[in-house]
Amino acid sequence: MLPMSIPSPSQGVWHLGAFPLRAYAFAILAGIVLAAWVATKRFTKRTAGGTFDDVLEITFWAVPFGIIGGRIYHVITTPEPYFGVGGDPIRALYIWEGGLGIWGAVALGGLGAWIGCRRQNIRLPVFADALAPGLLVAQAVGRLGNWFNQELYGAPTTLPWGLQIDPAHLVIDPATGARFAEGTLFHPTFLYELLWNLVMAAVLVWLDRRFRLGHGRVFWAYVVLYTLGRGWIEALRIDTAEHLHLFGVEVRLNVITSLVMFIGGVVAFVVVGRLHPGREEDARRVVPVVAAEAGGNDPVTAEAGEGDGDVSGTERVTDTKHS
Repeated sequence: MLPMSIPSPSQGVWHLGAFPLRAYAFAILAGIVLAAWVATKRFTKRTAGGTFDDVLEITFWAVPFGIIGGRIYHVITTPEPYFGVGGDPIRALYIWEGGLGIWGAVALGGLGAWIGCRRQNIRLPVFADALAPGLLVAQAVGRLGNWFNQELYGAPTTLPWGLQIDPAHLVIDPATGARFAEGTLFHPTFLYELLWNLVMAAVLVWLDRRFRLGHGRVFWAYVVLYTLGRGWIEALRIDTAEHLHLFGVEVRLNVITSLVMFIGGVVAFVVVGRLHPGREEDARRVVPVVAAEAGGNDPVTAEAGEGDGDVSGTERVTDTKHS
């Protein structure tokens, strides 16, 4: 039987002496580790040329870029706690309090991944396809941090899985302008997104195996599936956020963002599929081969073209013996 409500954790911070241990930080770190593990498993199996060291180096660049980008996006889309009336700008630096916007994390994290891929001689779309299910797993685990922080919950509900919120974490009722009454239950949007992301991660893996997606199509499928769920989950939330007025209706900015990203993901998935059907055979941008010449095995490098990564369709071949 379902419980009559879901309790919130009694605390989200523990102290080891003067050092605080925050559940939110552990959730984010656990998500990063799981995403890297999923990416490693998939990256080394889906195509030739990928190694654990490649994933480690690319992750080293992508993670800090992603955290910075996620925080910047959150502050831009939710400026009131920092720059509004009674806000504290310095709190924009307090990442441990929660607040990482996924699209900022993807944008700057993608830049970091691109740098790592260039350094490791890896094609970015291949890595993005390997990582995509892991991103959903990481986002699912990260939502546990919101649960511990008692934040980003949804509107009041009478459903049996309503979420309990401590009085200190109750937000303002948009309808009345007063804080919600103690004992009010809310939609557990952290749980909705956690479950959605895990199911969609499994769907991505199945789609990839069934249709041998490549050239970034798994990543674009991730964008489509994630925003499909994020849109309706975001619409349930009542936390402080930027709103836009469309056709006389006030809509949360993140809902609009999800809609735009959904459409963009669908278009990119279709266009890339038409231009580059199939999957790359090698993860590397420049593929080393062995020259079949008498007198030795001199190394030759071949830059993979826009096809499936087969060196027979290269753009440039350089024989290091005669160059």
